[in-house]
Amino acid sequence: MTSGIRFTSREMRYIALFESITGATVKDCIIDDELNRIIFIIKEGDVGIAIGRGGKNIHTLERMTGKKHEIIEHSEKPAQFIKNALKPAHVNEIRISERTDGRTIAVVSVDPKDKGVAIGKNGRNAERIRFLAKRYFQIQNVSIT
Repeated sequence: MTSGIRFTSREMRYIALFESITGATVKDCIIDDELNRIIFIIKEGDVGIAIGRGGKNIHTLERMTGKKHEIIEHSEKPAQFIKNALKPAHVNEIRISERTDGRTIAVVSVDPKDKGVAIGKNGRNAERIRFLAKRYFQIQNVSIT
């Protein structure tokens, strides 16, 4: 899964800082300078300690780095991973299928009132999930309906 992912020294510094502040285990770190955010993929079950009581850990990290931090709980199951990445949007169904051309796609059905949250401002959440689905599960496209 993450065996093919290599970290830069900058990513490794952010991972070390995150783990020392939160006590959570980081599986991956993506620095998005364009949107001034850092996306951390953390070990299953570590979300609570990563965020901290009342969001204390995240607020501390954001003050220290000057960047927005996003946390996604890892899962070996593609559908669960996509669901985790789209939180807090309520996901009704995820269909993952292989097309005749060999490409794998995921169609995600979300509650209509949560569609804006799932897609995000200017499509940033949708782009994030497409990037992550491809990085971890070789899913070429994720469509949010």
